[in-house]
Formats: sequence, structure tokens, C-alpha cells
Amino acid sequence: MKSQTKLTNLDELVFDNCFIRELPADEETLNNRRQVIGACYSRVKPTAVKKPQRVAYSKEVAALLNLSEEACEADNFTKTLSGNALLTGMDPYATCYGGHQFGNWAGQLGDGRAINLGEIINHSGERWALQLKGAGPTPYSRNADGLAVLRSSVREFLCSEAMHHLGAPTTRALSLMLTGESVIRDMFYTGHPKAEPGAVVCRVAPSFTRFGSFQILTARQDISLLKKLVDYTIRTDFPHLGTPTPSTYIDWFTEICKKTAEMILHWQRIGFVHGVMNTDNMSILGLTIDYGPYGWLENYDPNWTPNTTDSQERRYRFGNQPQIAFWNLGQLANAIYPLIEQAEPLQQAMNVYTKTFETGWQDMMASKLGLKAYNPETDDDLFSELLALLQLVETDMTLFYRQLAKIDCSLSIPLNDADFNAAFIHLSPSYYVLEQLTPSYKTHLNNWLNRYSQRIQNDKTSNAARYQQMSKVNPKYILRNYLAQLAIDEAENGDFSMINELLELLRHPYEEQIDKEKFAAKRPDWARQRAGCSMLSCSS
Repeated sequence: MKSQTKLTNLDELVFDNCFIRELPADEETLNNRRQVIGACYSRVKPTAVKKPQRVAYSKEVAALLNLSEEACEADNFTKTLSGNALLTGMDPYATCYGGHQFGNWAGQLGDGRAINLGEIINHSGERWALQLKGAGPTPYSRNADGLAVLRSSVREFLCSEAMHHLGAPTTRALSLMLTGESVIRDMFYTGHPKAEPGAVVCRVAPSFTRFGSFQILTARQDISLLKKLVDYTIRTDFPHLGTPTPSTYIDWFTEICKKTAEMILHWQRIGFVHGVMNTDNMSILGLTIDYGPYGWLENYDPNWTPNTTDSQERRYRFGNQPQIAFWNLGQLANAIYPLIEQAEPLQQAMNVYTKTFETGWQDMMASKLGLKAYNPETDDDLFSELLALLQLVETDMTLFYRQLAKIDCSLSIPLNDADFNAAFIHLSPSYYVLEQLTPSYKTHLNNWLNRYSQRIQNDKTSNAARYQQMSKVNPKYILRNYLAQLAIDEAENGDFSMINELLELLRHPYEEQIDKEKFAAKRPDWARQRAGCSMLSCSS
């Protein structure tokens, strides 16, 4: 059957570029930096590169597009997804949007280094947009070159796929290509730029539309075009909501609020820190988008952010992500208000975000601890005491939950010294600084373990069942910051084996992979302050 047939050549992809077919284009055709008024996009072609080379591709994303292994290893796959060739049906463009950056309105932003190749329809009838990141300048590049370097491209490629396999809603990454050219970058904006290898990532998503896509139109008081874009978005990306009307707009915004809450819950569950939650980096589909200065919590610290640009105010720190998402939704509500002209239903929709997040967080924490269900009479204190405990000493969040699943909760309470020591031995791999494990800390831990064990016993859950449940929601393998940097180091020396090894590892983040134990280890001390492991900029 056709639905089971894989394409052996990229030329067989079927394009249906409804975004550019149904929405107005920029009348100017030259690729010069400018304010784009009265349009949702500008046509622009990728910049050809000297020596494209395939570094890696995702077989799962290829399968979404019905592409066979043969198609992904062909020359035209490399040429097309590095920007050196266009397929029949491709009509490349960059989109116009604005946004609030670090809480301040920034005006027009747009796809400064992203070029959409077009939208394909796969054999299942699904729409997938293909987008090259780092394929050259666009009218929205401002003073930048529109290019990307290998280090940031490796990080985006690997993290996009890692997040998917962790269960977090995300844009995907089909391929990672070298360009054979150098790109000048000042990694930390310190006045010391250097040449780095250039690269291009092909990103894939049902839509790359952002909160800022609507904000820019309202800011310019172009309400007619705002309505066109909202109506198009509902028809294309939310067809189950029905014909666009003011009532549908409210349902649409409510769904965005719910999807956004669900995305943030996944971030908090796995310890992901986006790093730059500007409104132009927020997807209307509730997808994690734009992997720039992101990072993963290693020692649990709600105040940590990987973004050097945000190092003073820490607006986008881990613990503030739920509040920032709510604030960003408020800006989207302001943007679509002219189509509704009622504040109350928009506020009610935002209340859906709050409720979805609150109940979701309770269920998520219960699941992480192996509880059958959240119990308000006991669990709020259990959760809050645990999170306080994790901050008393440097505790690796990922390892702690995995190791907690291994302790014996069937023992008599209170735990005797031998039983506590046995539990402590299980948890000890998650601690970074042994000198911090004072008698006072151990007393706190012992008290919490007694409460936790009693809670598990009240559930009548066996150790085996609890371990199985906790292992499904607490990953063993994440894209630790230092692992990504090691892969980058090797790739910059021409060795791509670690990129592909991590890609394979991260396909099964919840499973025990006996020969991959080294990748589950906590951050080594050498990575504590190293650039790329703990410090990143928007150039990353």
C-alpha cells in the first residue's frame, strides 16, 4: 500500500505550501534587511555553500516524511538540506514576526537565520514544514549573517530528538550538515571573535508559527492581516475547532494555553531549561522551539539559567519557566484581543493554563515518586520538603530520582541505622560534594525517607511496581551539557561518531543500556565552569 511505501529519492516529496498560498507575501523581492509591512513572509533562497557534508540524520524524522535510508544517504539529500539545491515544489521563504525579548517589546524580529523550504504532505496526510537553520541571510537578519556554526547546530540537532524521545513536545530535526565554510562568531560577545565551522540543521514541525507572529500585526494595527493569519492558523493547525469566529478564537487561545502548560510540565519533569523564553520563541502548537542557550539541570537549582545574557536578572531560570509562560500567554492574549474585544474570556482561558499546570504538576510529582495518585492531604508537604532537600546540597536531579526508585520502601518505619545507610548508599551517586553530606543533612534526608516510605506503604505498592513506574517518567539519560560539548569538540576535529552515538543513546532515555552507563554519570568536575557546559550565550 502507498502508506507503507518509503520514498527512495527526495524528489518524490509532495509539497503543498498553503502558508504562502493563502497569506500575503512581501512585495519586495530583493534580499535586503528591511521592515516588512503588510505581509506574513518574504521569499528568499538559501545561500549555496562550498562543500556540503552530511554529519547525521534522524531515521525517525525521515520516517515521518516517508523517506527511506537510501534517500537520506543520497547526494541530493545532502545538497538540498544544506541549501545547495531546490526540489520541484519548494518555494523558500522567511516569516515575519515580532516579540518581547527579556520582557521588552523588540519590534520586528522574523526568521533571521531560518528559511522555510516548504510544507510536505506525508502518506498519512500529515503536514510537515521543512526549515533550514543557518542557510544564509534573510530580510529579517538585521545586522547578522544568517549563518550557524557547528557547535550550536549539534546542540539543536541532538536536543530536538532527545526531547522527542523524552516525551516533551518539540520541533524535530531531520539532518545536520557541514557547509565546508567558516563562520565568524564571538561566542560570549567579549570582543574576541574567531572562525568556526559552519553548519545547517533541517528542522521539521507541523508549523513554526509563534506568539510573535500575531504580536507584530497588532503592534502595527494591521487587524485585517491579523484576522487572516488567525483564521488560516485555525483552519490549518486547529481544524477540529471548526469555522473561525470570535467564539472559535477563544477556543483556540484556550487550547494554546493548555498545550503550553503541558509543554512546561514536561520541561520541569525532566529538568530542561530553555534559556530564552522570549515570545518569539513560543510555539502556538505548544512545541519546544529554538534551541539556543538551553541547558539541563544537573545539581537541582531552581535559580539556574544557562544563558549568560540573563545571568543578572535570571528571568528565564528553571523555577520561573511556568510564570514566564503565563506572562507570554498574556502578551498573545493582548495581540488577539482586537478580534474578540472581550477581556473576560481571554482571562478564563489563561485560568485554564494555571489549572492545567497546577493539577499537572501534582500528578507529575506523584508519578515521579511512584505514587498511585496525588493525595492533597499528604503530598503537598512531601513534595515541598523533597524540593527543599534537593537544594540543601548539590544533588543531581536526574540521578536522584532514578536512584530513589531503587531503595527498599517496605521496611519498618522509622528506619533503623542499617536501613537508612542502605538507602543512603543507593542515593550517594547523585551527590556532587561529599563534604556537604553533614549529619544535619542526613537527619533531614532520614526524616523525608521515613515519610516517603510510609506514603508508599499506604499505597500498598511493591518495590518492583514502584521501580517500574518511576523508570517510565524519570529518565536515566539526558543530553547532559558536558556530553553535548564533548560531541562538539570531536566534531570540530572531524570526528562525528559521538554525535551519532548520542543520537542512538537518546532514542531510549528511560531504558537501562548496560554498555552506556558512562553517559548516565553526573557532571565531571572539569565541566563545572567550562564554556559550553555551564555557560552559553544566544550565539550558542
